[in-house]
Amino acid sequence: MEQVVLFPSGPVSYYYGSTFNKVWDICSDKEVIFITDRNIFDLHPAIFENKKTVILEAGEASKSLAVVASIISRLLAMEATRSVVLIGVGGGVITDITGFVASIYMRGVDFGFVPTTILAMADAAIGGKNGVNIDDVFKNIAGTINQPSFIIYDNQLLTTLPIKEWSNGFAEVIKYACLFDAEMFDELSQHDLTYYRHNESALKNLIMRCAEWKNKIVAEDEHEHGNRKLLNFGHTAAHAIENLYKIHHGEAVAIGMVIAATLSEQVLQLTATTTLQLKNILRGYELPTKLDINTHEVMNVLKMDKKRKGDHIDYILLEDIGKAVIQPLAFDEIENVITICMQ
Repeated sequence: MEQVVLFPSGPVSYYYGSTFNKVWDICSDKEVIFITDRNIFDLHPAIFENKKTVILEAGEASKSLAVVASIISRLLAMEATRSVVLIGVGGGVITDITGFVASIYMRGVDFGFVPTTILAMADAAIGGKNGVNIDDVFKNIAGTINQPSFIIYDNQLLTTLPIKEWSNGFAEVIKYACLFDAEMFDELSQHDLTYYRHNESALKNLIMRCAEWKNKIVAEDEHEHGNRKLLNFGHTAAHAIENLYKIHHGEAVAIGMVIAATLSEQVLQLTATTTLQLKNILRGYELPTKLDINTHEVMNVLKMDKKRKGDHIDYILLEDIGKAVIQPLAFDEIENVITICMQ
């Protein structure tokens, strides 16, 4: 199934239920260079055989300016021209760094994605945000907003995905349910990872719903001046926690959503029952709801967040499941709740 979404900066073609070979239909007459990580390369050697490929070390450490420079050096060594198409094959780290390199190499070249994780399929590959971290702590501080030309969804690539990465990705799925889709929230509460791992049709439908929600918001606010900020639900504290404690992105987002829900109880009178329902869903998808952290350290990183405005920061809170708002909060207020949540 092909779906074309028109963003202010241009169209993106989504190929749901497709296969990796769709790459060659799209790029039949173009110069293609793949960017992937060592894990994906070793798991799927046949798709890269005799193809120009830049292989990175797996993990968040590859999202750095030093790695960007090394990729550009590799592209130059391959004599990649401005007509090249860079294709990121992997999870969120690979899609982020591929989009960033494509945005700056020779002032911009075409690119596309073949996401290989739930997290990338449902969220990270979508929306045009591409970035790298600075000093291993400040997440996505250097980046661009630039849309890929296409995203190919090949669910067969998920067959080698570790169970931990299924949980990791479902944190983002749960995020969309909290923000926009109470019906999806109810559906998730009735199932678990095993159900979606063995029900391809249900999984495809779930991923498409997440993608459609994100596309709708991004098409209305591509550069995050307004409602696109809603997509940061759970991420404000998560970015600090993830990089300080080197946990998976989805684990940090799960903890961040609990913090945001608890803040919502205090500021917007979200019911404690709703927060408990969220915690139960997160646990059902094998995600944490708290972590032993140093709140002071977390706040020091959080204060460097891109959304900071003086002594406040725009935080995404819930009035109810399916209804989120952007709420300026003082750092002291946030620190108090983080301390309470993590006990």
